[in-house]
Order: sequence, then structure tokens, then C-alpha cells
Amino acid sequence: MLGARAVVALVATVVALLATAAPASAAVTLTSGHVDVIDVNYASGNLAVQVRDETTGTAVERSPADVVLQVPAAAKITVPGGSQWSFLGAAGSTVWVLPQNQVAGLLWAGWNANDVATGVFTNNQLTFELVSVTGGQFSIYTTTLGNPTVRFHSRSAGPKTQLVSAKAHSHANWAFNTAGTYTVTFKVTGTLAGTTTTKTSGNVSFTFQVLN
Repeated sequence: MLGARAVVALVATVVALLATAAPASAAVTLTSGHVDVIDVNYASGNLAVQVRDETTGTAVERSPADVVLQVPAAAKITVPGGSQWSFLGAAGSTVWVLPQNQVAGLLWAGWNANDVATGVFTNNQLTFELVSVTGGQFSIYTTTLGNPTVRFHSRSAGPKTQLVSAKAHSHANWAFNTAGTYTVTFKVTGTLAGTTTTKTSGNVSFTFQVLN
């Protein structure tokens, strides 16, 4: 039989081996299909943001730090004429857009507050804030009957906040003006109903890889 010291040493060795064998959290690159980039959850007093990955048909919650959202060359469009489109760049220039409607081969990107119960926050509303962008010009816009409404824009004069209702699930156009790697940082906040207490997700950064 093994003595007490031998048993302790054996257990320590096994624990060390298991710790060594545990895989590190690897980045996942998402290339097409449904994804809620900003997926909000409120539980146990914590307001949290994850990425809801449904690209395989099965929902998986992922840490934004572990996700690369790819924008392929197939996402390129030409900026239309008309002043209403100038937020994208000069008419005739190229911009990469993940579209508001689902298109095969591209990510269908949106946001989701389905996991936030009604009655928790004042007026059942959260504030999404675009904190910063690196890598190029970035915007999110929606279109109705072919007319755009800019929801967020990285330029200094562009809109930075958007009210989002609890239980809301929306899709929009996500636009990038150049190829490269973008870091897009958002923050979600809300005031608890009947109080002055504000809950926040803190700054949450997302990585987009825009391909030429």
C-alpha cells in the first residue's frame, strides 16, 4: 500500500497533469449565418454581454474575446449616390456591409435582449453605447423602403447611443470602409426600475476581420 506522503504526491502529480492537458480557450472565426453580436443577459444582479453564435443552427454563447467576426470580399458594395448615403463614404467608393437581411455566405449580424426580463429596467429599456472603434470607419444602419437610418457611427459627429427594449431582437447593416482588423467596443447600461441604480456591462470589445 502507498503511504500517505506517496498518495499526496500522486494526487498532486495527477492534478498537475490534468491542468496541463486542459485546452486553452481558442478563438472561433465566424464566417456566415445568424449571429447576435451583442447578446445581453441580466441575471443575479449582473448585466453581461456575450456573442450568441447560431451559425451552425444550435445556439452557443461565446465570450466576445474568443470570437473573430469575418467580413469577406463578398460583402463589398458600391456606395450609392445621394446625400443620405454619404455616411458610408463618397458615392462610387467601396464599402463592406454585413446586411440587415440574411444573405448566404455572409454573417447575419444583430443584437439580442431576449434574456432581459421585462419590468427589470426603467421603461424596459437599455442603452447601447458605441465607445470606440479602431481599424477604420464603422457604422451600423437600418434601411426602410430603401432609406437608411444611421444607428451608430465611429466619426466624432456620428450617433453613439441607441435605446434597446428588453426582449428586443434586431438586425441591421454593419458597415466597414476598408479592409483590415477592427476592434469595436460597446457598453450596455440600464437603470433598475424604481431606483437610481445603474447597471453596466462595462466595455466589451468585438473583433471584425474585413477581407479584401
